[in-house]
Amino acid sequence: VTASQVDDDWPAEAPPVDRVSEPIEAMSGTDLVVSVGGDGTFLFAARSAGSTPVMGINLGEVGFLNAVAPEDAVDAVEREVRDYRAGGIETRDMPRLQASGDDWDLPAALNEVVVQGPRRGHGGGASVEVSVDGSVYTSGHADGVLVATPAGSTAYNLSERGPLVHPDVPGFVVNGMSAAESMPPLTVGTDATVTVRVENADGGYVVSDGRVHQAVDPPTRVTIERAADPVRIAGPPLDFFAALDKLE
Repeated sequence: VTASQVDDDWPAEAPPVDRVSEPIEAMSGTDLVVSVGGDGTFLFAARSAGSTPVMGINLGEVGFLNAVAPEDAVDAVEREVRDYRAGGIETRDMPRLQASGDDWDLPAALNEVVVQGPRRGHGGGASVEVSVDGSVYTSGHADGVLVATPAGSTAYNLSERGPLVHPDVPGFVVNGMSAAESMPPLTVGTDATVTVRVENADGGYVVSDGRVHQAVDPPTRVTIERAADPVRIAGPPLDFFAALDKLE
């Protein structure tokens, strides 16, 4: 449904749905994408939304990416449509991460990029060397290396004992995963280029937001940097600290 189809009687007299489904690529051609579900649903929607604003209706337990409660959903959508008709939807940009190798690149990640050995746990890691803007930060044996956005700092990064980063902070977290030696998490600016060299492993993977995998053959080098296009978030701002209270 586009903004032009939503009138003052919506949703009581909403236009009929005449299609069972649409290809996900069609989201980039709409005026607003509304994601109904948890943070995983929002990540899925954001991957295909392009520059279209995304608003999240939270049906999950925490909802760091979904600021609208279900009971407020209709009012929130109507408000965004009114703003669209009045000249435009106000949005907030959330940075994403782009991972690439010599002959491949992954879809941009809103939460995190993980570079790891063939598997996690005993005997499954790799030798890694982490550089920031060409300068070596750390090296050693680890299950892998995780680079997270502020949005992603509350997800996989947190389970790996990485720091929380407020959404207003312009930075990324570089975090070692089960490193054999001390590999303290590092916060870098959003203009930084992080390079992870992977060696001494039978294989490895680069993973974008836990869904899209790229197999790599060590020794290899993976570059992670800010993606050209952010995700545009519509709707009310998230209460970051209220969402933190829901974490167990």
